[in-house]
Amino acid sequence: MGPGEMVQAAAMARRFYLEGKSKIQIAEEFGVSRFKVARVLETALERDLVRIEIRVPAELDAERSDALRAHYGLRHAVVVETPAEQADAPDQENLGTVAAGLLGELVSDGDVLGLAWGRSIITMANALERLAPCTVVQLTGVYDVGTAERGSVEAVRTAAAVSGGEAHPLYAPMVLADPATAAALRAQSQIAAAMSHFDKVTVAVVSVGSWEAGVSTVHDALTDVERRHYAGLGVAAEMSSQLFDAQGRQVGRDLGERCITIEADRLRRIPEVLAVAGGRRKAAAIDAVLRSGLVTSLVTDTGAAEHLLRTTEPPARPALDRADPDGP
Repeated sequence: MGPGEMVQAAAMARRFYLEGKSKIQIAEEFGVSRFKVARVLETALERDLVRIEIRVPAELDAERSDALRAHYGLRHAVVVETPAEQADAPDQENLGTVAAGLLGELVSDGDVLGLAWGRSIITMANALERLAPCTVVQLTGVYDVGTAERGSVEAVRTAAAVSGGEAHPLYAPMVLADPATAAALRAQSQIAAAMSHFDKVTVAVVSVGSWEAGVSTVHDALTDVERRHYAGLGVAAEMSSQLFDAQGRQVGRDLGERCITIEADRLRRIPEVLAVAGGRRKAAAIDAVLRSGLVTSLVTDTGAAEHLLRTTEPPARPALDRADPDGP
């Protein structure tokens, strides 16, 4: 390029990339065709006169995020960088912080936000800095009723305080001894009032557990005999007290009769369901839940993402067929 061409190309590039002018506007200004403008911009890139750099924060893995979104047909997928030595267990603080940022993008004025129990979800609620005005509903009972300051009740209150909306917590355990006790609790006026909002939820946040000690709150709440029974059914994952096998099929539906939780069929009708889970130890469980078609978006980490991207192509699922929350 000669000096005249170089100066002109630099001027056109400045108009297009920095000032946001269209190729037609630039063509009118310089008295050339829009096709010439396109050729000049292309040449500017080829001759290194213009450099386009895509930068995301160091804690986000943009390449794996996009690959994971495409692999499972998700609406959103965000992968958080984790050091190799911490790949087995998730960094709850990082996952929660990133999930809080994504939730701020997903929730719009007037939405009904549902929060399930989960350590990452509790951390997410504490990390929320902005949230559009919305109603916040608790989707599951609590795992440990005696630790409200760390539990989902407090997460619901915190999210509602940030958004300035109403809070509808569930003052009940997640897993009860039998279906009759669970039914009696559901009939209580305060719990029934909170659960009446389940069908109005437009954005939900859930966690995922593997069927092993310390990685699933439901697993830890059952007896040894009950754990062996459900393990015999092929349980690979748990989400909001719903059990799934490795192919994403729901199993052990009888457990739901003993739980204070949102049902899988209701979750499937929610336009946006965000799962927050990470760690290589949970990767197989996350894969199972994604195969169920209940989840539309995911926040995870590199420890889990590396395993998920090595799985065989999952079957087509309806995540992207749901009503788009941002659509007409």
